[in-house]
Amino acid sequence: MSSSRTARRLVAGVLASGALLAAAALPASAHDGHGRHQTPRSTVALGEIQYDSPGRDNGSNRSLNAEWVEVTNNGRRAVNLNGWTLSDSDGNRYRFKNLWLDGRSSVRVHTGLGRDTRTDVHQDSRDYIWGNRGDTATLRNDRGRTIDSESWGRGHHGGNRH
Repeated sequence: MSSSRTARRLVAGVLASGALLAAAALPASAHDGHGRHQTPRSTVALGEIQYDSPGRDNGSNRSLNAEWVEVTNNGRRAVNLNGWTLSDSDGNRYRFKNLWLDGRSSVRVHTGLGRDTRTDVHQDSRDYIWGNRGDTATLRNDRGRTIDSESWGRGHHGGNRH
């Protein structure tokens, strides 16, 4: 066999090995064993979740706004969340509008009424959304693709994510 043919086969073998290693290092999705499912391609993910409003659930706007889900951009660049949605198991859905989430920052999505800012937005609900005994928060991008989800209660491990 000629030396150029041997060199080509050696290079092809090295490239194929590298491709296999790269494919093994990038799973299609990841589970952490605590009811969490995240697609690794997005820098945006669910952060802390306060699904059980502290104190008595009296239905006041203050109590409703003490229930929230945090959405975090772990990347360096800002991400436009316009059209992204946050939903629960019962079909309640919040749609982000005209919100750029800066790199390495978070926004809290509160249940009750309020004035939206860069760090706090409101679902304007007059009822609690996140189930204290079990629920799933699902974050989808503007194309409807699930980016991250977190489940708690009803057989799921985990709890308040603080």
